[in-house]
Amino acid sequence: MKKPRNHYSAAFKFQVALAAAKADQTINELASAHGVHPNQVSQWKRQLLEEGATVFERRTERQQREQEAQEIDLYEQIGRLKMELEWLKKKAARLP
Repeated sequence: MKKPRNHYSAAFKFQVALAAAKADQTINELASAHGVHPNQVSQWKRQLLEEGATVFERRTERQQREQEAQEIDLYEQIGRLKMELEWLKKKAARLP
């Protein structure tokens, strides 16, 4: 049977990569301490040094779609509120 793939958080990846970049311990020591493969630690370290901490933060497609849907709803609400405001301004101008 295959072992299921592990998914690590951005904070965990950053912590391990930063420890590897400090070089207080060897890559193998860090890998065994955190329960990951040494090649993975080396890859995270290389990514950290090349691109910085933002490389580990990814937005999933679902999160992007949810944000876009929320933005659309908010723009629709703004449009409705503007129309109501204009209507109220017209009605208020007609009053004595």
